Amino acid sequence: MDRKTIITCALTGGTPVPNHPDYPITPKQIADQGLAAADAGAAILHIHVRDPATGVTSNEIALYREVIDRIRQKNTEVLLNLSTGYGAIFFPDPSDPSRAAAGSYVQRAEERVAHILELKPEICTLDLNTMNLPNLIVMNSEKIVTEMALAIRSAGVVPEIEIFDTGDLVMARHLIETGVLDGPGLWSLVLGLRYSLPATTDAMVYGKNNLPAGANWTGFGISRHQFPMVAQSFLLGGHARVGMEDNVYLAQGVFTPDNATLVRRARTILENLGASIASPAEARRMIGIA
Repeated sequence: MDRKTIITCALTGGTPVPNHPDYPITPKQIADQGLAAADAGAAILHIHVRDPATGVTSNEIALYREVIDRIRQKNTEVLLNLSTGYGAIFFPDPSDPSRAAAGSYVQRAEERVAHILELKPEICTLDLNTMNLPNLIVMNSEKIVTEMALAIRSAGVVPEIEIFDTGDLVMARHLIETGVLDGPGLWSLVLGLRYSLPATTDAMVYGKNNLPAGANWTGFGISRHQFPMVAQSFLLGGHARVGMEDNVYLAQGVFTPDNATLVRRARTILENLGASIASPAEARRMIGIA
């Protein structure tokens, strides 16, 4: 089964910093880990940024620009995929659930994509989920998603459609039918996050079977599900994603040293199954990026 397979590496996340001694926080740390991950075989780097002083997730354009500049100084080929997930988190105030508690950050569509319009990466994420997470709610209304999708298209950037649950698939197909999104599209199925699609073969098959014909897609697992889902995604015809955003362990109780180690582990799994790892140039052609 010699099929070109894209590896995406998600370098750092938007959730609270995990208990890992070398988790990437500063732009230099994120960029250095991205360069090493690309050398290990990742064709796409998925990027969040964090406040360098506090580690708290951020949407500052200057931080994104620094990460991009540092990567591009040494690697002009790897594809960059910036997050637009910031701006959708609502913590209900315990005394009045209609009000936002401290830690909430809910933004307008134009604020959530400002860094995309200015920096114009090859790819950016587009989350379609409105869902529960422990003690908080992620909010992405159809109106907000539509406004973001149209702005992303205006910038010439490819949206990676993020699917967390079955209703997200229904909304995405509706947005394609109404011309808001272009099909067949680039998709990610997020599996194993609490209250999202479970990290099971059945869930991945369901997601895959509800994508448009010809879609490029990746199914990926959170935490201990990361490496099993690498194999499962490939076997079902998808690509692969690993990275310290989703998982910081190589085995139970054993931290990964860095993102590149996760990429090498995924590459070994894929190549043992018969995959051929896509270069950045090959990934560009597969996705349709000039």
